[in-house]
Amino acid sequence: MCTFNCSTVENLKKKKKAEVKAVLKKREYGPKYTQNNFITGVRAINEFCLKSSDLEQLRKIRRRSPHDDTEAFTVFLRSDVEAKSLEVWGSPEALARERKRRKEAEIEYRENLFRNQKLLKEYKDFLGDTKPRSSTAGMLLKGPGKVVMVAICINGLNFFFKLLAWVYTGSASMFSEAIHSLADTCNQALLALGISQSARTPDPSHPYGFTNMRYIASLISGVGIFMMGAGLSWYHGIIGLLHPQPMESLLWAYCILAGSLVSEGATLLVAINEIRRSSRAKGLSFYQYVRLSRDPSTNVVLLEDAAAVLGVTLAATCMGLTSLTGNPYYDSLGSLGVGTLLGAVSAFLIYTNTEALLGRSINPEQLQRLTELLESDPVVRAIHDVKATDMGLSKVRFKAEVDFDGRVVTRSYLEKQDIEQLLQEIQQVKTLEELEAFMLKHGENIIDTLGAEVDRLEKELKVPSNPDIL
Repeated sequence: MCTFNCSTVENLKKKKKAEVKAVLKKREYGPKYTQNNFITGVRAINEFCLKSSDLEQLRKIRRRSPHDDTEAFTVFLRSDVEAKSLEVWGSPEALARERKRRKEAEIEYRENLFRNQKLLKEYKDFLGDTKPRSSTAGMLLKGPGKVVMVAICINGLNFFFKLLAWVYTGSASMFSEAIHSLADTCNQALLALGISQSARTPDPSHPYGFTNMRYIASLISGVGIFMMGAGLSWYHGIIGLLHPQPMESLLWAYCILAGSLVSEGATLLVAINEIRRSSRAKGLSFYQYVRLSRDPSTNVVLLEDAAAVLGVTLAATCMGLTSLTGNPYYDSLGSLGVGTLLGAVSAFLIYTNTEALLGRSINPEQLQRLTELLESDPVVRAIHDVKATDMGLSKVRFKAEVDFDGRVVTRSYLEKQDIEQLLQEIQQVKTLEELEAFMLKHGENIIDTLGAEVDRLEKELKVPSNPDIL
């Protein structure tokens, strides 16, 4: 009895081992497997040095695109392409020599292209670029570009008249105001250059474009205000305190300051109106728009002109005290006050533009809205490590690690299939090879469905109510 039971147990163990072995063997993906991979016509021509006429004789396989809005495309078996290349070139060595020759020709072509581009640039620098740049001109005649161009014209005139007044009166405050207007003119010319450069289209070296040129120009402008405006004003004020000089009649200086106050105030109103319009369009308050440096060019004009209005008022007050008391120290103190005002403006511009160039995050409310949009989608199970960086000019780079719900993705795929036909395919599966073929076919289609879901989510994130998402 014991012998019978032991043999029965041994038979059961053997059956169990046999059942365990009845699983799909692990496939080794070597060169033999990759020969059956698909390859597109473009890759076949480039990698195997073939012509389009050589591919016409090969087997063509139509593959559906993973995108719903894209038509199916034709592919070839890699083994067929390799066999055709050997037929055309005779041997692998000849094919390798042809690949090497084409690679050398491609390198030579790129070197010649680089050399020609360099010569063309030198030609344009020498004779001028005659190609019309309507897009850049259009940017300088509307919005922030218009504000900057108006400021350049007004500050240039103010500098000329203030310089004449300083030569006539010798006032330290008037000298500071002349330097202030010169610094504003130079910095705003730099802003105009930044605006024109930011309009350049992206290229392979700069795939995200040149929008940060506005922030770079504004940052350099802030440094220029500090060095040229604040520095010279402090220097002249200190010299005036150490070596006071009597001043001539200040009547013309007052007239020029009054005209400068009117012109600077007009430019300030233009900048304020532009920022109000832009802040309303972005749903931000006036202060938030300026603090976040959404439009660096207009912000620089706003702060420079606000400082100019306050500086003119301070200079006129100090000159008036000097005229009433005869004490030139008041005028020197006015120069120091203007320099301090310019130093504060430059510090704010340097800080805000540095923050923007470092990659500042978008508003928490806006980030929360984008996060909720993803989390509310049925295909998304969870999202992790969400980051959104403000690229400037209403462009946002958004990144998130998404945990997709495989059941929802699979169900989305099944909804587009004929279930009865799918059931018949399942019933026809009898062997492990047929099961593998069935799973590979529908597994690939499910992955394509997942790709289509990713494309759909990206389109929903880029709706007009949101900024441009990259």
